[in-house]
Amino acid sequence: MNKTYPDLLIMRHGETEWNREGRMQGALDSNLTPLGRQQAAAQHAILKRIGIDGWHVLSSPQGRALQTAEIAVAGLGEIETNDLLAEITVGTWSGRLRQDCLAELPSYAVVEDTPDGALALYEYAPQGEGFEALRIRAQSLLDSLTGPTVLITHGITSRMLRAVVLGQPTENLGKLPGGQGVVYRLSGGVQTKLE
Repeated sequence: MNKTYPDLLIMRHGETEWNREGRMQGALDSNLTPLGRQQAAAQHAILKRIGIDGWHVLSSPQGRALQTAEIAVAGLGEIETNDLLAEITVGTWSGRLRQDCLAELPSYAVVEDTPDGALALYEYAPQGEGFEALRIRAQSLLDSLTGPTVLITHGITSRMLRAVVLGQPTENLGKLPGGQGVVYRLSGGVQTKLE
């Protein structure tokens, strides 16, 4: 039986300069593009329509997520940062082009493309965090929540948070939808994509 969690609204930061260039970000950062700011504004419209009065709002402290949070939550709530929402680290691949890193994946890595790129890059990044450590971190954050919460995070961390809430194994990360400018509502073990 899956553990129950408070109602959640989980969203990824808007497009960044490095997203556009196809670079691995991990613990590094780049600014939102004009499209990224538009995506954050679209998330603001979604949150305003839903109404998040009384919800706790947590954001990754990384610049791209915090920039998104400031736009998406403007006038709707107070933002707190939480390090557990940071993006999975990618070690020595931070700042490198995805296509160059793909060429360095081990031969046994299963490369499955998703809206967030090939997830194998995050599992096999040299000196990176890896999925097992990220899952433990996501579980720790989710276990600390005491009421309805908005989580502003990153592509891979968002997937892992949702996988934990939905009782999905890590192998299913690629099957979960991704995307920027949307909000995922998780309530009663069900995920709904809000646009």
